[in-house]
Amino acid sequence: MKDERTLVEGCRNKDRIAQRTLYERFAGRMFAVCQRYTRSRFEAEDVLQEAFIKVFSQIHTFRYDCPLEAWIKRVVINTAISYLRKEKAYLEQADIDNHTDAVAENETALSGIQYQQLLSLVRELPPGCQSVFNLYAIEGYQHNEIAEMLGISEGTSKSQYARAKQLLQAKMLESF
Repeated sequence: MKDERTLVEGCRNKDRIAQRTLYERFAGRMFAVCQRYTRSRFEAEDVLQEAFIKVFSQIHTFRYDCPLEAWIKRVVINTAISYLRKEKAYLEQADIDNHTDAVAENETALSGIQYQQLLSLVRELPPGCQSVFNLYAIEGYQHNEIAEMLGISEGTSKSQYARAKQLLQAKMLESF
């Protein structure tokens, strides 16, 4: 079951061993993704389980044009975003474009901080800022992609990111 193609085909055929192998291979890294979008370990576990249910039910749509891990990660991120919407912990819709200009581009406070410390601080952000920060700074999406994914304007995405950076910098200065 080590070959990715064999693993995918096994999952498509509802082979429990293949499904378990796929889950065990990717669950740890995907749990870390879930933690970036949720406020507790319990919520992250829920999102992870829901995401893997979707992975197994949608595995027939996987094409080999991208790595399996990237496809699974996309399912996990989309599941986390859906979870946030369901829980009404969704983005503030106010577009504060003017605020973006006021935020300094000082990102030096983010360098050198431990991952767990940053994760803890990111979890304290308002839900909108948290989602945009994760998608832009950690997952590498562009603001136009984030806007489409979340159903917001590109300006809102930029302002939420700027606000997230400002809040994180303030929290880091407080903490350290």
